[in-house]
Amino acid sequence: MWLQALVRVRDGARGVAWWYSAINGGQDYRRYVEHRRRTHPGEPIASERDYWRERYAEADRNPTNRCC
Repeated sequence: MWLQALVRVRDGARGVAWWYSAINGGQDYRRYVEHRRRTHPGEPIASERDYWRERYAEADRNPTNRCC
């Protein structure tokens, strides 16, 4: 019985971690890579570091979607 409770707690924690990652853009780079491979095969794909650098730079250049 306690094992089932631990499994539920673990699953709940995973769900919260997934949700938090999703609202903070945790899956965005993966989707970017999939998009680039699908629509621009053979072209280079930016590293994750470069992707986030450009994304934040674009947000600074165009702050219309920020709350603050």
